Amino acid sequence: MLQTVPRRHLVRLLPCVLALLAGCGNAPVDAPGAEVDLLIRHGRVIDGSGSPGVIADVAVSRGRIVAVGSLPQMRAARTIDARGQVVAPGFIDVHAHIEQGLFANPSAHNYVHDGVTTVITGNCGGSADSLAAYFARFERIGGASINVASLVGHNTVRRQVLGLANRAPTPDEQRRMEALVEQAMREGAVGLSTGLIYLPGMYSNTDEVIGLARAAARHHGLYASHIRDEGNKVVEALNEALDIGRAAKMPVQVSHFKVSAPANWGRSRETLALIERARAGGLDVTIDQYPYSASSTSLDVLLPDWAMEGGRAEVRKRLADPALHRRIADEIVVQARRNRRPDHSYAVVARHATDPSLDGLSITAINREKKGRPATLEAEVETVLDLVVAGGAQMVFHGMNEDDVRAILRYPHNMVGADGGVQDGQGLPHPRSYGTNARILGKYVREERLITLEEAVRRMTSLAAQRFQLKDRGLLRAGYAADIVVFDPQRVIDTATYSNPHQFPVGIGHVVVNGQLVVDAGRHTGVRSGVALHGPGAAAGR
Repeated sequence: MLQTVPRRHLVRLLPCVLALLAGCGNAPVDAPGAEVDLLIRHGRVIDGSGSPGVIADVAVSRGRIVAVGSLPQMRAARTIDARGQVVAPGFIDVHAHIEQGLFANPSAHNYVHDGVTTVITGNCGGSADSLAAYFARFERIGGASINVASLVGHNTVRRQVLGLANRAPTPDEQRRMEALVEQAMREGAVGLSTGLIYLPGMYSNTDEVIGLARAAARHHGLYASHIRDEGNKVVEALNEALDIGRAAKMPVQVSHFKVSAPANWGRSRETLALIERARAGGLDVTIDQYPYSASSTSLDVLLPDWAMEGGRAEVRKRLADPALHRRIADEIVVQARRNRRPDHSYAVVARHATDPSLDGLSITAINREKKGRPATLEAEVETVLDLVVAGGAQMVFHGMNEDDVRAILRYPHNMVGADGGVQDGQGLPHPRSYGTNARILGKYVREERLITLEEAVRRMTSLAAQRFQLKDRGLLRAGYAADIVVFDPQRVIDTATYSNPHQFPVGIGHVVVNGQLVVDAGRHTGVRSGVALHGPGAAAGR
């Protein structure tokens, strides 16, 4: 008697079935007359496993890799000669913020020109309110040029239940938040993210997050955290993330691993050692990084947590109260001095919606040139508060040390996440949105030889796919999804800068997403072959 195979098993078996089909039957893939959709010939195939590259051909049909090896008799509808080029799995960016940007610009030019074929969004505690609605909208617009998976955000869930309140949840509110996390996991989330420096997650305690993490763990998700402090209290913040993973019995991903502010430069030795000790103790913990010494986030992060309660309208009210205004300003000054910052020249406006003339200027320059105030830390803090009242700004903070960046990049349990979004050509965003992968390949692999090319590709591909349970991505193997990048290892480099960020890398010639050419000879084809990717809890949800 035949039994129906559950759909979830079919999904898991599909890559294996395709691999078997590629090498069986009366007409082998490399038989005379056999034809595939795409054939990439004579490239140096670096398959994503970390193994040394080999000269080989890669054959693609119906969105899947059907063969990798010497295929001299293969014919194809389209052939790419990759002599002198590297052929690798498409890069997976594990830390993105593309919730709205992808719908405005589904071609995602800045990502695909950097070799990215898949992104993980929903980071730092912020995701779509409903992942079911998000994925349905993705389908309605006809997809995008990249594949998308998403975490469920703690800040999003907390806002849906508690608003922007600065208090602990009641037992009933905690249960409602946990139910929202479970719902999101069934809808396809790959895990839970937190952004514990952002509103309203900053008001949560560790027990609250553990409860939500356990809800995600029941559906085999991971815990990805923008930890509570990346500066003076970075060790305490890291320990909190590790404790959450231990309590919830789930893997931990520490987002955009760094140490910020001059007071902490050099502490990467300490923080990396902490990660290694946790791993040695049995905790499955990994990290991700963007290879720059500047970060980017909202100007609001300079404000004390208590001052943010209720959102921007309440902040304005507090700043209009002389006593509260003075208290907020004094706390910002104290924090700057603790960080050993004599001024705010490190803080540069990336985008100011109401006054674009400020884009590219530091707080120090705005204070001097626009406000005519004295060059004191206290005066610069007043300039910060003026900008907050005027609507805030997206900032670039030059707060890290290049030696720490290099030390973190050497760490083997580290993957790549640009912490960027889909760009629209406006403002002066952080160049990481355009050049993260090319920068690693050009600057840190070819020029500085900090890590090997095979190791860099492994971090960008199979390590990320394994971490986020993307079962048929991240390797160049028969049966896997045909996400492929072809690049010149002698030319690839980022060209985006802080003063001129809207520049694509050079040396990345072809990008294939699900078997279709999205970048062909350096030009975006307009193809939108990306699909939504769902986490392990989605089978039960469907």
